[in-house]
Amino acid sequence: MFKLTSRLAFAALLLPLLPISSAKAAPLFPGTPGMVSYTYREDFKKDIASTLDTIKAHGVSDMEFSNLFNRTAPEIRQLLDARGMVCSSYGANYNDLLNKPEEVAANAKALGAKFVRVAWLPNRQPFTPELAEQTAAEFNRIGKQLREQHGLTFCYHNHGYEFVPHGNGTLFDLLVEKTRPEDVSFEIDILWAQFPGVSPAALLEKHGNRFKLMHLKDLKKGVTGDLSGKTPVDNDVALGTGQIDLPAVLRAARKAGLEHYYIEDESPNIATQVPQSIAFLKSLN
Repeated sequence: MFKLTSRLAFAALLLPLLPISSAKAAPLFPGTPGMVSYTYREDFKKDIASTLDTIKAHGVSDMEFSNLFNRTAPEIRQLLDARGMVCSSYGANYNDLLNKPEEVAANAKALGAKFVRVAWLPNRQPFTPELAEQTAAEFNRIGKQLREQHGLTFCYHNHGYEFVPHGNGTLFDLLVEKTRPEDVSFEIDILWAQFPGVSPAALLEKHGNRFKLMHLKDLKKGVTGDLSGKTPVDNDVALGTGQIDLPAVLRAARKAGLEHYYIEDESPNIATQVPQSIAFLKSLN
């Protein structure tokens, strides 16, 4: 009896030191993602208020608006506020940023956004080293103005055509190298990394905290991409059903310290795919 009691007491002393195998691990994607307005572009054209209600019903409260849909930024902000929603990022036209930066900044601040992002460089495809150098210089100027005068962070969203091989990397790497971290950040669109053949996870690991935002998308299995920056919208599929290794992407993103994640689904199947994508993210451990 003494021996059994002694053994039990010794085991009790060891319990705090032993791993608890039944403890629930933290989910790989905690919380709910944001949403890019482009996902619901056709609905927003008809009725902004009811479309926000639809998005909010999915548990989404963080928006990235890339269009004002013929309303003013203060009007959209009022609709967001009434629903307890926010706009953390505002997507602007590049020509507007070059020629009307004050207007872009005013809209971003009226929406309550912290980030201003650009997702397409008009008339710069095919991308060349010369265009990359020119673009980097423009990014530095725009980013500095937005930061110093308006307290906004400028982000560039890759669109696939930037991954032209160059030196030991790509022209996207050159853009990162030639831009100042304090003035230029990036939003990774994981489909537009995968499409030209670049691993989104590897890209996040390579450039770390230069990325602040992410577009969560998936590319249909079997699709072979190129450097065009264009693909049929039906190639956007629900998260977890395509060819992107999303757990690897999210682990790399967590390590890089990304601040906002937005679902962007360009397909006509958002009624079924958006709930499916949200459910997939919640299922990850």
